[in-house]
Amino acid sequence: MNILRLLLRNRTAAAPPGPRGPCRPPSCCVITGDGVVFRFGPDSCASIIDAGDYRFDDIRPDDVVVDIGANVGAFCIRAARRSKHVFAVEPVTTDDLRANITLNGADVAVIEGALGDGGARAITWDTRTVVARTYPFREIRAMAGGCDFLKCDCEGGEWTIIPEELADVRRIEMEVHVPPIGGPVNRALLDYISEHYTFEIDRVPGHGVRGVLGVLHATRRA
Repeated sequence: MNILRLLLRNRTAAAPPGPRGPCRPPSCCVITGDGVVFRFGPDSCASIIDAGDYRFDDIRPDDVVVDIGANVGAFCIRAARRSKHVFAVEPVTTDDLRANITLNGADVAVIEGALGDGGARAITWDTRTVVARTYPFREIRAMAGGCDFLKCDCEGGEWTIIPEELADVRRIEMEVHVPPIGGPVNRALLDYISEHYTFEIDRVPGHGVRGVLGVLHATRRA
């Protein structure tokens, strides 16, 4: 079944607009149940420290992992326990991201910027707005030296991906958005994933905000 049809068929009632459920830790240091340490300064943005929405047990040691929308490192730090080729793309919370990578001794390279069409644009997260450079996915992939495993949560920026740019991507973990979060749906991208990947879509209870349809888990067909 086409992904967009499945998304719309299973769409739940929209929740009132509001925060997307980030966690602002009450203290300057938090240790998660699986041993990841996050440190926050007084000017830190709201931070997501749980990667439970995503499946990544199948990351391979030689995989090039690209985490687009890394926030403060919840996914990329855990991914670095499985692969030594992890790249984190983040436009807003890069200072906290780098600090947490260092704190955990994780081997993660940071690309400061966002997924997009290559121009600069204003990006807001929590109370902070930055003017960030954007990179097409093909440029991010080139900077990383490839992409075997793509995690993407970038508030609608996913729709700028040209379908054929996913040709070498084995696995996709992607939060899927529709307006008012991000721009219009790229149907060609969803058609490509429907044709070339087996997939599931999870409804995430904590992310039942208008504009967030769920998390896509996709594995490229052999």
